[in-house]
Amino acid sequence: MALAVVCLSSLPVDVKAETHEASTAVASDASASKAVTPHEFKHPGIAHSDADIQRVKEKVAEGAEPWVAAWQQLTESSYFSLRWEPQPLANVERGASNRPDIGSTDFSQDARAAYTHALAWALSEEEAHARKASEIIDAWSTTLRSIENHDAKLLVGMAGHLFCNAAELLKHTWDGWPEQNQERFRSMVYDIWYPIIHDYYPSANGNWDASMLQTMIAMGVYFEDEQMFNSAVDYFRSGKGNGAIGNYFNEFGECQETGRDQAHTQMGLEFLANTAETAWNQGLDLYGELDNRLLAGFEYTAKYNLGFEVRYEPYRSFEGRYHYKRISDDSRGRLRPMYETVYRHYFVRQKLEAPYTHQALLKIRENELHTVGERDGRESDRRDDRRRRSGERRRNGGGASLLWNTLMYAS
Repeated sequence: MALAVVCLSSLPVDVKAETHEASTAVASDASASKAVTPHEFKHPGIAHSDADIQRVKEKVAEGAEPWVAAWQQLTESSYFSLRWEPQPLANVERGASNRPDIGSTDFSQDARAAYTHALAWALSEEEAHARKASEIIDAWSTTLRSIENHDAKLLVGMAGHLFCNAAELLKHTWDGWPEQNQERFRSMVYDIWYPIIHDYYPSANGNWDASMLQTMIAMGVYFEDEQMFNSAVDYFRSGKGNGAIGNYFNEFGECQETGRDQAHTQMGLEFLANTAETAWNQGLDLYGELDNRLLAGFEYTAKYNLGFEVRYEPYRSFEGRYHYKRISDDSRGRLRPMYETVYRHYFVRQKLEAPYTHQALLKIRENELHTVGERDGRESDRRDDRRRRSGERRRNGGGASLLWNTLMYAS
């Protein structure tokens, strides 16, 4: 898997969402940018670089922990099963809080499965997983016509990132994905996804913006689209909405959603970390923005969710839509498996202390170890088959948006 570096030229900026012409351009509102131009995109380079993949392969081959246990957890997941069958729908709807759910969960679950199979291929070199990942992506790109309703932006922001990561790994580590299928994926992204998220959602709780940032920057890398890439970078740095780094966290790390609940707070943190990691893989440091504000946010949130008391100051969100007057203990202590990414960056790469982030990831690793080996593989397949027939879609990977955090980011 050699590292590919491709020089870009600027793309046209006219986009018509309702026509296939959108797949060759990006809307003009994304064109004004202060980010890196021209840019040399590195591939694979969204969530994982070639060096990342090789490092994890070596750790697993050496029998090193926690990588072996984390790899076992992946292989025991139903997402890893070659019996996985995509469930595409032409017209998807995700209403508020996923009600109604018309293909929304299927879209999300298939995104997780596609990413898991693509990652399994990259790490194991078992081609059946590459074929399964491409089968899932192709099923959606040939079927999907619209994503609508209240939470459409959020759905694309959360699931689109996983689909892009799967596509990135396939395109740059496997030669079996036909060009015409890749073109259909491009059409789906430019014609359907991009018009939904191109203007973000400034007044919503910040995890919405953050979800769209991780997908926007991922699309930019995959398609070598400077304007998409720069749109995400600029909004992360100085966007007007709640998901921009200076609006989502105050100076001491309190999050705009800390007074809402800890589940949504950690969602937003993870999405911003995923965005920063992609930028880092492309040679751009978003982690360091506003004197490492993202680290302050992770430390503050980890500390509170580990049971310590923290300072809290109510502050109003963009346009004053939200004003949480006191800290929320809703979902407190339910740590989201996301802390390895930022710990690896700030402590391992940058030599900065992150003690609460470290405590959080160790607790997550301990919890994950309890799940390894508890399921008999053959019985698991039988249960998965029954779920398929009943229409039940199962969640795995510990609750993170970008699954397998320990496996890919442990240090």
